[in-house]
Amino acid sequence: MGTLAKALGERIRAQRKACRISQDALALACNIDRSYVGRIERGEVNITVEKLYRIAGELTCEPSYLLPQISELQPN
Repeated sequence: MGTLAKALGERIRAQRKACRISQDALALACNIDRSYVGRIERGEVNITVEKLYRIAGELTCEPSYLLPQISELQPN
């Protein structure tokens, strides 16, 4: 997957850990398979806006908080 998917996955993982929620618990709360949550966090898949909103809701943040800044996507 591309840089965007990887950066989004990293931000989701960081927020999940900050909330002290396991991948299993997040998956269950969002009605997503646990292995799919792992693939999201590794940037292996592109998620829908609906899933982004579900995940943000469970992680008690705005969906925009999980989206990487454009500067994070630029090559060095």
